[in-house]
Amino acid sequence: MNRFPDRGFVRLRNRAYGTYLFADDDGAGVMLKPHRASLQAVWQVDRVVRRGRGYIVLRSAAYGRHLICATGTSWVDQSHEAYHTVQGNYNNPEQVDILWAPVHRLDNVHVVMLQGLDCQRILRACAPNTPFFRYVFVDAFQRSTNYGTMADWTVETIPVRPAPTVIPLPVPPLTEGVTPLIVLRRIKYVRADANGLFNPGAWLSWLFVGNSLLQLKQDLEMLLNVSNITMYVRAGPFARWTPLVIDLPSHPADMEIFVMTAMTPGESFAKKFSALCVELVCFVIHIS
Repeated sequence: MNRFPDRGFVRLRNRAYGTYLFADDDGAGVMLKPHRASLQAVWQVDRVVRRGRGYIVLRSAAYGRHLICATGTSWVDQSHEAYHTVQGNYNNPEQVDILWAPVHRLDNVHVVMLQGLDCQRILRACAPNTPFFRYVFVDAFQRSTNYGTMADWTVETIPVRPAPTVIPLPVPPLTEGVTPLIVLRRIKYVRADANGLFNPGAWLSWLFVGNSLLQLKQDLEMLLNVSNITMYVRAGPFARWTPLVIDLPSHPADMEIFVMTAMTPGESFAKKFSALCVELVCFVIHIS
């Protein structure tokens, strides 16, 4: 567990392929991709204790959603099926599909296997000769099965360095003759105070077109008649807040946004939420 400090940030690199556990652009899928410098390859660790044993919850630093073992399965080879992994919500305090137990490999202190709550399932990649080799599955753990290094994950701890807030510039328009994909989604938003508290009855909503973070920020500032805001997402009522610092997912699912005015030195929010906005923004500059 030492490789997974509470509220720390990590990348998980699969030993078989050298690619990273990656929160897909749609905000729902989980894949293996080589993009080490992407915020979508970064996961924040939340440590929890269940039945006297410590587990970790892995939360995407990009979209705030969690690594979850889904109920759907696919045939990963000719012999058996395995469960899909997805980005999901933390909806229940007793939720088990969100918990992972790191087991260190004896040959390398930086390498772990990630087991599910029942310790009978492991997070693994697929063989290269299958249609799913870019995807990540949860498979039944059988000591007689040789997974090679497909179930081994190198933990890369990410140091946090302060940096100025950065909002991505607008995406340049597509070239002539290319039809842009219009994403329309409902945004629910509420304003929180300096302590992260908000009125549950004060939620408002509107239909937002596109996935530009900069446009979302401008629209919210206009709707709330404020400036210099910070936006947060929360994937489920039991999830921690995650600063929204990249463009929205491509999937048009509804989103809930918590809005705060920019931090000042005297605000207790910095202590209460560990200055997550500053921590994550630094990745945009220093992650590579």
